[in-house]
Amino acid sequence: MRGIDDQQADMFSYLSPESDDILAAMSPLFDAIYAEGGRPSIPPEKLLPAQLLQMLNSGRSKRLLMEKIDYSFLFRWFVELNRDEKVWDAPSFTKNRDRPLEAARVAGLVFDEHFTVDGTLL
Repeated sequence: MRGIDDQQADMFSYLSPESDDILAAMSPLFDAIYAEGGRPSIPPEKLLPAQLLQMLNSGRSKRLLMEKIDYSFLFRWFVELNRDEKVWDAPSFTKNRDRPLEAARVAGLVFDEHFTVDGTLL
């Protein structure tokens, strides 16, 4: 079952992701890859920023990422968690992260091809 994306009303935020037409258009696609029943999962709108945080901060593990999100107000704001909202545990985050990725592979949106970019040219 797809988790509900409760907004962070008590954090300082001036831009709302709901105002983004792209996320609104993607909502039916997200709904299609989640079951109708069961335990609510982590909303994809929160998974994507969390993965971006892990990549940008050279996160070595999911547990370390969850720990950083737990104590950093800036990280909480970025993934849209309220101050008193419980941070996800690492196995749940991993399982929920893999679900949209597997759906993208099945739909042919992700490829196994690999390329390398020389950072000195950037």
